[in-house]
Amino acid sequence: MTRASAAYDLYLPARRASGVVFSSPHSGQEYGAAFLAASVLDPHAIRSSEDAFVDRLFSDAPKLGAPLICARAPRAFVDLNRAVDELDPGVIAGIRTAGHNPRVTSGLGVIPRVVSNGRAIYRGKISAEEAHLRLHGYWKPYHDRLRALIDEGLAQFGQSLLIDCHSMPHEAIQHHGRVGRPHPEIVLGDRFGASADGAVTEAVEAAFADQGFRVARNVPFAGAYITQAYGRPMRGQHVVQVEIDRALYMDEQTIRPHPHFAEVQAALTRAMATIVSTLGQSARPLAAE
Repeated sequence: MTRASAAYDLYLPARRASGVVFSSPHSGQEYGAAFLAASVLDPHAIRSSEDAFVDRLFSDAPKLGAPLICARAPRAFVDLNRAVDELDPGVIAGIRTAGHNPRVTSGLGVIPRVVSNGRAIYRGKISAEEAHLRLHGYWKPYHDRLRALIDEGLAQFGQSLLIDCHSMPHEAIQHHGRVGRPHPEIVLGDRFGASADGAVTEAVEAAFADQGFRVARNVPFAGAYITQAYGRPMRGQHVVQVEIDRALYMDEQTIRPHPHFAEVQAALTRAMATIVSTLGQSARPLAAE
């Protein structure tokens, strides 16, 4: 079953068999004409911070009994993995800086000022009214529905596990391998144990490793707003961020799937099946064990 709003597409299983939820907050591709006209970037360059095709990689989740929610608006328009108050005075007119925030300072607030490699999105600033419309029209509906999915899983199954699905540029990970070992292909982020019980993260890591992926934890990506906001392992509410090397499944220059896409998708589906079946059906909160 598919439900859609302006903010998201929601794919529901015929029968929810798990407290696991999959979310893809950065794969939105609806670049409106007005947004593109306001940007100094061309339609290709503006996609550089998009988690292209991540929604497709995880699209089998409903067949496994778990819901999948995917953003429709692109990350360059509104970043759903930022707090609603991470507002950047460098891109929004008439607001003040609310303390030091490295993400905002670098131009990656909830209304981004830049895309990858620090390239500016706009010629000037957008109005505070425009920022307000984006937050209430896209950010709030997405998080309201995501929170409801988590709460439903927790109520029905005694636990919930949010898999927060992302992709990472190959250049961001290629130098993070250990001496004598190649770089990881998947990086799991649990904020160093703050957003998920250690046993949960270990099980998620094993599910991907069993499919042949090289997996690392928390370096260089430990999780951002979504892991921080929703991870409450002491009450059986876990969040693990998953970052996948884009070079595994796409050509980063053309932003197109490459010939190994179907192979990678199939491996991810098998990993998802393990996660759903082993972590989403216990009546007891995992953190209580």
